[in-house]
Amino acid sequence: MNYLSVENLTKSFGIRVLFNDITFGIEKGQKVAFIAKNGTGKSTFLNILAGKEGYDSGNVVFRKGIKVGILDQMPEFNEKLTISQVLFDSDSEQIKAILAYEKAIENPDDNEKMQTAFEQMDALNAWDYEVRIKQVLGQLNIHNLEQNVGELSGGQKKRIALAQVLIDQPDFIILDEPTNHLDVEMIEWLENHLTKENMTILMVTHDRYFLERVCNEIIELDDETLYKYKGSYTYYLEKKQEREEVFEANVDKAKNLYRKELEWMRRQPKARGTKAKSREDAFYETEKTAHLKKDKSKVAMEINMSRLGSKILEIHHAQKAFGDLKILDDFNYIFKHKERVGIVGKNGVGKTTFLDIILDKQQLDSGRIEHGETVVFGYYTQSGMKLKDNKKVIETIKDIAEVIPLAKGKKLTAAQLLERFLFPKHMHYNQVEKLSGGEKRRLYLLTILITNPNFLILDEPTNDLDLLTLNVLEDFLMEFQGCLIIVTHDRYFMDKLVDHLFVFEGEGKIKDFIGNYNDYRLNYKKPETKDKLVKKEVEIIAPTSKEEKQKTKLSYKEKFELEQLEKDLEHLEVKKEEFSNKLNSAISDHEELTQVTKELGEITAELNTKTDRWLTLSEFS
Repeated sequence: MNYLSVENLTKSFGIRVLFNDITFGIEKGQKVAFIAKNGTGKSTFLNILAGKEGYDSGNVVFRKGIKVGILDQMPEFNEKLTISQVLFDSDSEQIKAILAYEKAIENPDDNEKMQTAFEQMDALNAWDYEVRIKQVLGQLNIHNLEQNVGELSGGQKKRIALAQVLIDQPDFIILDEPTNHLDVEMIEWLENHLTKENMTILMVTHDRYFLERVCNEIIELDDETLYKYKGSYTYYLEKKQEREEVFEANVDKAKNLYRKELEWMRRQPKARGTKAKSREDAFYETEKTAHLKKDKSKVAMEINMSRLGSKILEIHHAQKAFGDLKILDDFNYIFKHKERVGIVGKNGVGKTTFLDIILDKQQLDSGRIEHGETVVFGYYTQSGMKLKDNKKVIETIKDIAEVIPLAKGKKLTAAQLLERFLFPKHMHYNQVEKLSGGEKRRLYLLTILITNPNFLILDEPTNDLDLLTLNVLEDFLMEFQGCLIIVTHDRYFMDKLVDHLFVFEGEGKIKDFIGNYNDYRLNYKKPETKDKLVKKEVEIIAPTSKEEKQKTKLSYKEKFELEQLEKDLEHLEVKKEEFSNKLNSAISDHEELTQVTKELGEITAELNTKTDRWLTLSEFS
């Protein structure tokens, strides 16, 4: 069943063409990723589908009667509303029934209203829907529903918008960078949720693990043309390479033929017969193919690095707290040459505060931090990106340096450096405000690197960067000879670059774990305890159902079921880890990759079903 049809879609801004005459469709149940370079029209494309932006020609048609949900990259709300008002502003009959029930229990003496509310909840099966709402809000760490939206950060608003989409249960979801501002546990939960649910998805994401595990088809916009790949991200990479090799072979073949045919064209008289005319037409087609060029431009990073001395960064007996919230509790560490540290932990445990303390942006309550005399910090943080919109791109770089020293005594002008960072000459005098979100991030990253840091601190560096830039950034950081601290929710990025982790466990405790995130997950992530699972629910309204309201203990049969579920959950977690590891390994066979992905989805679905049942029974154990 077709949910979305896009036919002959064309969009341009003046002489700049974003996409030309593209056609594709999305069927019910497909989970599709949309991939393109920064600045080539990803956000414009999603805005067109969402009806927020027009297009030059073509048609965009959603199936009549389906509900479409949209998660914007930067959601906007009426800041005078509360979180509750935003989340439950819906035409859903179940939501209306739940809200009516909430009002009824505020006045328990009104038996008639209470009875009506109960009957409506039963009729619409809204009790299960209520449990779903509590689990979604709990997993996304949304608790204070009466808080004003105007008081929230951008990341909190993104989580509110995601919760709104998931609670509303649309038939078709458009997701723009859904993993931004989520911690790793939230991302893994969302992965499982989207894999388990029978929903249709079109998403833009830079998170390669997320993309690999959730999506079963990829469409790529490249050189104004759309390419479709039925398979995972790994399959897409293989087929894309094959496509580019075939393209190069065809161009080489056309070039050879073009040289021969050009000689023939020059020898022929102006008056030609039918056969000659046919060959002439074929020549022009060959000429067109022979002059095709593939855009092979990529980010080049050769920034010089200041020399590091023997003393780099030492932290002694560090204590930091905000009231009862402990960030650091007697933390000690001495950084060595070429340290590569990843920082992981839930949102709100103090990861960014820790970075600010290292950089003297915040002070310790007690203890001390010592910096080596030769240390030059480079700090990339989303909150630190303060590019001036009215400045030209080249002026942004020249304000820092007119000439940039590279390794081995080489030098580059600001214009040359911009070109290496995929800012062609025609963009140098554009105002910053005209850049896409990803292009602004790339420019901001460049302003950090040209200061020649030898100690890089990267706080969520992958947000809004396209996959090409991410791959090159990873290659650069692999060769970087200084120290590196990374805070990121991008598990692939962290797994590739770090040697050990600072695990923020809360209450000021930091564990130094040797290995990357995947190693940590295999060693430390056990099946969640009953207490943790219960904490992830948010109490919105009264008991789950009329029957369960009266229930106080388990029957013998239910006790036996609960014990068996605990064993099953442990076994399923082990199997899930096993298949996740297979998926993360380099599987070259497409059929094997498809089978592993399918089995992981089935295991995840069973795990979630049994977890839900365990939650229900454990309330009475």
